[in-house]
Amino acid sequence: MWGGYRKGVTTDSSAAAPAMAETPDPSAASATRYRCAACGNLTRFSVVTNRRTKAFHHFSVGGELTLEDVEVLDETVEEVSCRWCGNGNAVETVDNAETVETGSPNPN
Repeated sequence: MWGGYRKGVTTDSSAAAPAMAETPDPSAASATRYRCAACGNLTRFSVVTNRRTKAFHHFSVGGELTLEDVEVLDETVEEVSCRWCGNGNAVETVDNAETVETGSPNPN
């Protein structure tokens, strides 16, 4: 019926893989602000990130997976491109202190 357990991993190959219920919180690298120097965009970017994490996988009796205690061990931003103009060469990082409530860079 259950297929047995060994070291906390089910050996029943007929069981479908459960869907992930939670995703990790964004890390500091994910919270980096960007600005496209080509078109002025401050809000829409495609970011390719390579992230290595450690997490506690908690399965419910029904097979639903919940990730808990997610710890980012390593994170590298590989590519950033503007979603408005598609330019990846003109994207620059912006210090959050430089932006004002209008979303524009601080002129000072």
